Amino acid sequence: MVKGHGAYIMFFTIATLDLIVVLLLAFIIDLVLGEPPFAIHPVVWIGNLISFFKRRAPLANRRLYGIFMALCCILFAAFIGIVATLILDTESIPALIRYLVAAWFLKMTFAIRCLMDAGKEVYEKLAVGDLDEARKKLSMYVSRNTSQLTEEQVSSAVIETSSENFVDGILSPLFYFALFGPLGIIAAYVFKATSTLDSMVGYKDPQYLHLGWFSARFDDILNWIPARLSLLPISIAAVILSLIPAFSRSLDPVNTVRYSIKDGRKTPSPNSGYPMAAFAGAMSIRLEKPKVYVLAAENPYPKFFHIKLTRSLVLSSSLISVLMCASLLYIIMDRFYVLY
Repeated sequence: MVKGHGAYIMFFTIATLDLIVVLLLAFIIDLVLGEPPFAIHPVVWIGNLISFFKRRAPLANRRLYGIFMALCCILFAAFIGIVATLILDTESIPALIRYLVAAWFLKMTFAIRCLMDAGKEVYEKLAVGDLDEARKKLSMYVSRNTSQLTEEQVSSAVIETSSENFVDGILSPLFYFALFGPLGIIAAYVFKATSTLDSMVGYKDPQYLHLGWFSARFDDILNWIPARLSLLPISIAAVILSLIPAFSRSLDPVNTVRYSIKDGRKTPSPNSGYPMAAFAGAMSIRLEKPKVYVLAAENPYPKFFHIKLTRSLVLSSSLISVLMCASLLYIIMDRFYVLY
């Protein structure tokens, strides 16, 4: 056997270069095309299946039913990933088509442009002084009551959701794609199903406390490592952006690390505080959800222009994440899989 060309595992024979090309293409597709119509979006299919189970949830044994629901949805998502992997592994299909199809499926597990666009909508309303419309736009992305929020609180909420979703919406699926090598698309879909389950049923109110217990706990487990690793791409992105004159006075790479370590545990979620504190440190701002948490408390509240800075930081951190995951993929394929 000659190392370095491809991997054979569970009937899949996929070259390292194939997976790296798919990863880079998925990144480009996301930035250029964004999200497709709901009818052809695999994550929407997963969400529809979750809704199907939710409507049929019994009044008794809800925790057991919630586990059954989660496992069914995760298996369905894994099946989607298997189909995409089989297409990538079918040599009778032209390479370009295989790459594009696999990249399209992988892209559906993360949403860089969507996350950036969410902040852009609120920023544009605040930039023209339309606070009421900014509050309405924000209400589509956060669960808190936005009707009485000040400009600073609206800006903080946008930055909080953008930085938190950087992990579960971008970094985590990329991380699991790289970590599992030839099974990476399957792993990314397993993660995405878990994340979608958590967003739909992973609440602590009486309706979902037991039904979403397994989904919420499993999501916490899967995001545990990526949340802490997020400090790397965020801090590297802050360093790179700080070298650009337009950003040099707005970003502090040292505080990115300091606040992530100092305040990362201050949120109710075991994971969300790390990327949020890193973003707060990078921009030297205070992030606060009233009566829940305060991050980088000694800093001033953010202004609306910090939302635009956040979008740049999300994009840069995402690019660094892609490059880091490509490197991890190369290492994983070389050391942990049977190579030909």
